[in-house]
Amino acid sequence: MSGPSGTAEQRHAQRMAKKKAVVDAAIARATEARGLLLLLTGNGKGKSSSAFGMVARALGHGIKVGVAQFIKGGRDTGEEAFFRELPGVEWLVLGDGFTWETQDLQRDIATAQRGWEQARRLLADPGLGLVVLDELTYPLHYGWLALDQVLADLGARPAMQHVVVTGRGAPAELIEAADTVTEMIDRKHAFRAGVKAQAGVDW
Repeated sequence: MSGPSGTAEQRHAQRMAKKKAVVDAAIARATEARGLLLLLTGNGKGKSSSAFGMVARALGHGIKVGVAQFIKGGRDTGEEAFFRELPGVEWLVLGDGFTWETQDLQRDIATAQRGWEQARRLLADPGLGLVVLDELTYPLHYGWLALDQVLADLGARPAMQHVVVTGRGAPAELIEAADTVTEMIDRKHAFRAGVKAQAGVDW
């Protein structure tokens, strides 16, 4: 006997069976394993937070991680305070703070270029399974780093090393080179309503 609920249950089961078949087929086709280049860009909040979520995930699997932050430097962040002391993490703060704070172009260029030399060391280390290049898009956007050199260094990294790049205004060439690109969209932000940045949410 099948009433209206039984019919709905049957339709649901049929939809889920079809969906499972599609998902299972996609999983069966995905057989390649290699290091990925992931790009988190766009004007919305959450790019770095998403990258640090991947840091936690990698550490949970016993994967060693390197983090290089290119702009932050003016104050400690919660993620740095938490992750820096954990085994398996190398954390580099390479920036002098936001460019509107430093107001010194030559200093910003020199800081970015010194920072990239340190980031290259992370990218050359086969012992690191994940490298986060936080806010790398800014020195690329401003022309402080040579995009061709950065792309070449990313392409020369160990075969199984994953890299996450974050920041607004990612150049088209970086988008093209990435395996996975996520764009955060800014629909609404508390800061524009006069709410200050707060510990545990924004930094």
